[in-house]
Amino acid sequence: MNLFLGIRVCSSLVLLALCVQLCCGFYLPGLAPISFCEPDVQEKPENCKSQIELFVNRLDSVESVLPYEYNVFDFCSDEKEQRPSENLGQVLFGERIASSPYKFKFGKEVVCKPTCYKSYNPAVKEDNDKLNFLKKGMQLNYQHHWIIDNMPVTWCYDMEDGHQYCNPGFPIGCFVTTDGRAKDACIINSEFNKKNTFYLFNHVDITITYHSGSGENWPGARLVAAKLVPKSYKHTDKDHLNCGGPPMEIPGTFSNKVDLIYTYSVKFEKNNNIKWASRWDYILETMPHTNIQWFSIMNSLVIVLFLSGMVAMIMLRTLHKDIARYNQIDSSEDAQEEFGWKLVHGDIFRPPKKGMLLSVFLGQGTQIFIMTFITLFLACLGFLSPANRGALMTCAVVLWVLLGTPAGYVSARMYKTFGGEKWKTNVLLTALLCPGVIFMDFFVMNLILWNEKSSAAIPFGTLVAILSMWFGISVPLTFIGAYFGFKQRPIEHPVRTNQIPRQIPEQSLFTKSFPGIIMGGILPFGCIFIQLFFILNSIWSHQMYYMFGFLFLVFIILLITCSEATILLCYFHLCAEDYHWWWRSFLTSSFTAVYLFIYAVHYFFSKLLITGTASTILYFGYTMIMVLIFFLFTGTIGFFACYWFVIRIYSVVKVD
Repeated sequence: MNLFLGIRVCSSLVLLALCVQLCCGFYLPGLAPISFCEPDVQEKPENCKSQIELFVNRLDSVESVLPYEYNVFDFCSDEKEQRPSENLGQVLFGERIASSPYKFKFGKEVVCKPTCYKSYNPAVKEDNDKLNFLKKGMQLNYQHHWIIDNMPVTWCYDMEDGHQYCNPGFPIGCFVTTDGRAKDACIINSEFNKKNTFYLFNHVDITITYHSGSGENWPGARLVAAKLVPKSYKHTDKDHLNCGGPPMEIPGTFSNKVDLIYTYSVKFEKNNNIKWASRWDYILETMPHTNIQWFSIMNSLVIVLFLSGMVAMIMLRTLHKDIARYNQIDSSEDAQEEFGWKLVHGDIFRPPKKGMLLSVFLGQGTQIFIMTFITLFLACLGFLSPANRGALMTCAVVLWVLLGTPAGYVSARMYKTFGGEKWKTNVLLTALLCPGVIFMDFFVMNLILWNEKSSAAIPFGTLVAILSMWFGISVPLTFIGAYFGFKQRPIEHPVRTNQIPRQIPEQSLFTKSFPGIIMGGILPFGCIFIQLFFILNSIWSHQMYYMFGFLFLVFIILLITCSEATILLCYFHLCAEDYHWWWRSFLTSSFTAVYLFIYAVHYFFSKLLITGTASTILYFGYTMIMVLIFFLFTGTIGFFACYWFVIRIYSVVKVD
């Protein structure tokens, strides 16, 4: 026993040390850096670019779930707009990257260069709609997301606590309400003080930092940082721009013609102290909510490991005494007097009610578990880094599609073990039930996004591609797995099942099913709620999540706690002569999903500033998808842990 605990603790510490190291090195192996050279260099090295391209991404807001494409706000657009190839994950997340008119040469500084001119006439309805939409974006604090050399262009500013925060986006502008309250972005300029007025950030000062490669193995220079400062200037003379003067004001009441001039300035700074491989560090280190309280997380992990060890120790010692006592009684004259969990050996493997549904849930849960494990493992190794946009979601979807075989096999094998004979219904439900529920929820959310003209709306072609992957790859693989599952013999159990069910005695409050299920999800949720906070921040507050090392470690701890909490409660119920453990073992650990939903509701009302009916429906619609996936995953873990436990304990006692 001590050896078991020692090995377990040592392996956990080794895993922790490995994951801490891996969570820092998140860059995609093999991601090729790009070298830049000044355009007037006579002997220009091969593969050295002089043109720097600035790409624009979707605009989003912490006050709305609806992201929008860049050109919806009538900003300056590229005449020859080009879109880089997008993977499946980017499309599902609604990323719409496009080229921009902001183009400049490496090393060539630019001062107050015009980008485009926009004019809005109140007498024209189209102009009215465009300007109103722009003002709505400023009201809801929508933010630009620009990209240079696959790196976010950041807006860095000082915070109240003296730290600097680098935001991978910057606002469209700011708004001062009729009662004088200003949005956060208005604080940067004391001139933004006129009531019921919008201040548009129509100028940006861009600073590009590079690392020179002279004297090294690569030519030219590599970009290591791209920062900007948004500013608001009212340009009165478009032929003589000086990027100074009063801010660009847009009155709340649109009555006069509004002329807008967008400008930018660019300068370059050399810094050989920043290496290309660590160029994202200044962003990740300064972001709020990612300065994780290391002590708090370590404390939570240690507590969970300690409780898990205690549960394992209690279970092993108690079971050892029970088994020894039962075997000793069997060898004596009073062998006919049985008690405790041995008393129900003739009913313990009696097939459960609604075994079809349980087997379908187990098949889908197995598919989700394997998908999650492989995805987190690859992310922990650095293959699914933030630098490779959309890779995480793409990997998860592709793995889910390819893992239809184990889902079909597990579902069919368990259904056959339960004595089921409707194999066609079983395989169809395994392939279509849970994915169908998720797809219908996703489709309804997509209809709302289409109606709101959001960039997160999935194009029709992508929906067809997803359905093709589902019915063309996942469903056939599920059928193949089910074929092999039904070809196998049912799982052999160590004891026979009696023909007549035994009557279950009256249960106390603590041994009834529902209280045990409620208590069973508390410990697993306790080990994930800290990471859950950062995950929800990354989804809804648009923060970058990169702590995959700790996430993988928490995933392993979640498996342990789900298994041991379910086994412990199952043992207590068996000692109370209640042999209905099949569904209870699944629901005990899957009840963690209910706590996840409650936490998501709390997060919505206490942390988010989301307003609007559509955004609220979208939040809870996508949350229900997360809850369903988590329900199947945790329930499957608890069921198979309990199944293994029951088989083990009834295989080591002598039963007449």
